[in-house]
Amino acid sequence: MLRIVCVLAVLAAGLSAAHTKVNKHKPWIETSYHGVITENTDVVLLDPPLVALDKDAPIPYAGEICAFNIHGLEAPFEAVVLNGTSGEGQLRARGLVDCELQKEYTFIIQAHDCGSGPGGMEGKKSHKAVVHIQVNDVNEFAPVFREPQYRAAVTEGKIYDSILQVEATDQDCSPQYSQICNYQITTTNTPFAIDRNGNIRNTEKLSFDRQQHYEIQVTAWDCGQKKALHSVPVHIDVKPVCKPGWQGWNKRVDYEPGTGSKQLFPKMHLETCGEPLSSLRVTVELQTSHIGKGCDRETYSEKSLQKLCGASSGSTDLLPAPSAATNWTTSLVSDNGRDSDLIFRFDGRQAAKIPDWVVPQNLTDQFTIATWMKHGPSPGLRAEKETLLCNSDKTEMNRHHYSLYVHNCRLVFLLRRDFTQVDTFRPAEFHWKLEQICDKEWHYYVINVEFPVVTLYVDGVTYDPYLVTDDWPIHPSQIDVQLTVGACWQGGEVTKPRFTQYFRGSLSGLTIRPGKIESQKVISCLQACKEGLDINSLESLDKSIKFHFNPAQSILVMEGEDLENINTAVRKVSYINSRQFPTPGIRRLQISTIVQCFGEDTCITIPSIDAVVMVLQPSEPRITISGVERLSQSASDFREAGGIALFQDLHIVSTVTRADATPRHTVHQLGVLEEIIHNLDYCDILVLGEELNPKQESLQLQLSSLLGKHLDATNSTSGMSIYGVDSMANYEQVIRQVHYYHLQPGQLTERKFRLTCSELNGRYTSNEFTLELNVWHSSETGEHISHMVAPPQYMQVVHHPSTISDLYPNHVSGVPSAATVVIVMCIAALVVVVVLGIYRIHVTHQQEVRQVETTKEADANWDHSALTITVNPMENLETHTTGEEEASEVDEEEEEEEDDEDEEDDEVTSDESDDSEEEVDVQLPRMQRLSEKTQRWDKTTICY
Repeated sequence: MLRIVCVLAVLAAGLSAAHTKVNKHKPWIETSYHGVITENTDVVLLDPPLVALDKDAPIPYAGEICAFNIHGLEAPFEAVVLNGTSGEGQLRARGLVDCELQKEYTFIIQAHDCGSGPGGMEGKKSHKAVVHIQVNDVNEFAPVFREPQYRAAVTEGKIYDSILQVEATDQDCSPQYSQICNYQITTTNTPFAIDRNGNIRNTEKLSFDRQQHYEIQVTAWDCGQKKALHSVPVHIDVKPVCKPGWQGWNKRVDYEPGTGSKQLFPKMHLETCGEPLSSLRVTVELQTSHIGKGCDRETYSEKSLQKLCGASSGSTDLLPAPSAATNWTTSLVSDNGRDSDLIFRFDGRQAAKIPDWVVPQNLTDQFTIATWMKHGPSPGLRAEKETLLCNSDKTEMNRHHYSLYVHNCRLVFLLRRDFTQVDTFRPAEFHWKLEQICDKEWHYYVINVEFPVVTLYVDGVTYDPYLVTDDWPIHPSQIDVQLTVGACWQGGEVTKPRFTQYFRGSLSGLTIRPGKIESQKVISCLQACKEGLDINSLESLDKSIKFHFNPAQSILVMEGEDLENINTAVRKVSYINSRQFPTPGIRRLQISTIVQCFGEDTCITIPSIDAVVMVLQPSEPRITISGVERLSQSASDFREAGGIALFQDLHIVSTVTRADATPRHTVHQLGVLEEIIHNLDYCDILVLGEELNPKQESLQLQLSSLLGKHLDATNSTSGMSIYGVDSMANYEQVIRQVHYYHLQPGQLTERKFRLTCSELNGRYTSNEFTLELNVWHSSETGEHISHMVAPPQYMQVVHHPSTISDLYPNHVSGVPSAATVVIVMCIAALVVVVVLGIYRIHVTHQQEVRQVETTKEADANWDHSALTITVNPMENLETHTTGEEEASEVDEEEEEEEDDEDEEDDEVTSDESDDSEEEVDVQLPRMQRLSEKTQRWDKTTICY
């Protein structure tokens, strides 16, 4: 048994050794392979072919190849054995390969022999080989354009190398099929061509007039000659030749009065035609020289303007409107101009002598001369002097004491002092050379004299003289001097006295103020323009923009480097007119632009543009004065110290007609009245009929009523004038304080007054409001008989009786009934008297005649009372006696009251008369007392 086991062990060992010796070698393959596969196929063409060799061949199994294994991350390939004996294999794809997804693959492959049996047990592996597979593309996609359409713009008259470029793409992965090799314009008969890169150009010059728009179709081919499925439209706009300049502005801009600031160019921008700019300078100029005196200013009178601006008092207007009191300007050529401006034109032949009482002959060391002047260059190389204002000897000699004249476009002020004022060599002539003097435009000139210093202001700006010459003072003499305007008076050294050195130009508002000089603030106010340029939202303006205005705000200059910032700034420029009633008409605008380019000698030129601002006609106000139009006063009322208040119930209102936007059923609705508030500049109270007798009557106004207001007043025998720029409410308050005085009311039956008011120096005037004052006189008998039916004192009879109860709410309305009862009783008494007293008629006839003469005057003043009072002749004697007693009692009471008033007056002032019947006491400081013996009427100043 043991022997058998040993034999089997020896046999097994022999078989194992035999098998090991059979599969001694590993399969062999190439170290690397390169393959190509066409997309959408599964066969890979390898180079070199896939073949595995085994040196154990032809031993079965050991020399045979059983498999090829692929090692890689999800490689979509597999290797199959075509012949195990020869070791030939094949590489193929497990599915369709897409080049657009992946163009190349790399993985590892190994060969396995069959080992010791069919199952490949104990088989050997070859070394690892690298396989690199490239996927060949198939032209499966057509070209597609990147944009659905293309658009471009060209300027007419130019040939472009490239107007625009179209571009198509192809989704194929290979360069052969993904690249676009050709473009083509499929639209026929077009002046355009396209190259291989898609650049479109024009083949001829295009004309905007002939055709403004083109649309062409373009297609593309890839290098595999596959055509795009859809062509693309290309739109080309033809523009006219680009001209640098401002665009998007309106030729006319309408300005509605009272709307504040209005933008002039809200959509304007500068077209530079693509030129790069380094800086820009834009100048906007508002031309208003044809409006009034150079621009829209307040057109109040000189006195009103000076009061409004706070100027010093005492100014004298040397060129007032012609009137009876100021007749020296009657011979001058005046032009009210626009908006009630008073302008005098001098053509070298007119001049005016100023009366001696207007201005003191010798001015003090301080005074001011101011005037508006419009002057142009004089003809001739050496033109003679043109005198505005001259104070010279009236006779015998030809000395100029002071004068203001123009010579060769230079303004010269001459001031020669007397020996009584100074006895040394002192400055006498002051010369200024300014462009404004001869630019034919309006300017405001002010000369402040603080001898020896003389200062000139032109439009509010100070100018120093370029030349000052000295001279000796004038020798004293007894020769009177003559002040003239428009020329200089030559009263001596000639055969016949005459004017010389005539002025040629226009003057307005020539004033002189002795003893004081004006401040720069007042001067600026007097010449300030009420219209000009402005910038909306100044704080939002870019900080890189530099801008500045001239003093009148008629010129605006803006500078910057960025074009868009300049465009934004220009769009903010606006026009503003602060007047409530501006002067309507055209204001011209001009915009000039200067640009600089980067380092170029030549740059684009921006043409200037001209536009207009049309200031529309403002709604004209209708100033209406209303109140009690008839006053009926007792003569005894005039004995009161306060006099008669004429306009206690005065009302001044102003209305304008506005367009009514509310729909109306009636067709004829033109508009609605709207009450507005504005200023007035004067109100005149004119005495109708005979002028006031200054010895007996006057119009007076309390000084306190003017305090705190911009108002002043003048008085004369023809009436009173209240002037100054102030509100209608203040004018109402002041006019209500005007009182009428009469020292002998017994001689007065009626007086009529007319009141008119104005705004803007007469541009808008009110209605003429007429007030009738009736004075009724009560006789002794009449007072006794008609006492219960007589109207109360101060009753005011108006045209509309229904308003009496409104004016006098405490007034009893039962008077007509009482009057009727009295009339009936009187008629009944008359019948009884006629029946019973015929026999006594011859006895009382003389008494009746005397009674009729006594009551005649009282009856005449009751014509409009509609009352008839009959006196019983039988009771005449008793009534007359009783009336005398009552009249004497009334007189005694009045005398006692007047004595009490006199005692009170003595406490106020010590220089007043004790006789209260001869003097009216208002108890005011600076009040002028009226007296039959001492009254002297001042025609130029108000009585206080």
